[in-house]
Amino acid sequence: MSKQELVVLSQNTAVGCCPTLLAAPLDEETATVLAKVFKALGDPVRLRLLSMIASRDGGEICVCDLTPAFDLSQPTISHHLKLLKQAGLIDSERRGTWVYYRLLPETIDRLAAVLTRSGAAAGTAS
Repeated sequence: MSKQELVVLSQNTAVGCCPTLLAAPLDEETATVLAKVFKALGDPVRLRLLSMIASRDGGEICVCDLTPAFDLSQPTISHHLKLLKQAGLIDSERRGTWVYYRLLPETIDRLAAVLTRSGAAAGTAS
């Protein structure tokens, strides 16, 4: 999945551009894209990797700092990072031998916008 596919969640940068789950049913294309992103987040290792990347001072982290935090092989960590990247949640840059990863905040913001309850919906839900 390319990052361009995620644009359907927010084609306009104005406030309220993205319908929330409570405001209107998702169309098939948006649901498909969202499902791929949520599937990438549905694994505890990937969720931890994303958290480690997002919380890093300076906004990026070397794969050499990620791998020792897990009791997994380097190829397994690389596979998880590849899935996060394919979902449009992170990006990477090779510098010599090492690869540095950074969060793509626009994707996280789109997810937050879709999941946010509107004021009216928040007041009516129990």
